[in-house]
Amino acid sequence: MSDAGMTTAEYAVGTVAACGFGGLLYKVLTSGLVQNLLQDVISRALHFGL
Repeated sequence: MSDAGMTTAEYAVGTVAACGFGGLLYKVLTSGLVQNLLQDVISRALHFGL
C-alpha cells in the first residue's frame, strides 16, 4: 500500500483549518463587543498613568 500524496493532503487540510481559524478570529476581533472591550482597556491603560 502506497502513501504517495498523503503529505500533500495533510498540508491541504492544515491550510484549510488555518484559514478557517483565521477567518473566525477576524470575525470575533472585528465584532462590536470585542472592539468596545479593547477600546475600553486601551483607554484605561492610557488614563492610568495620569
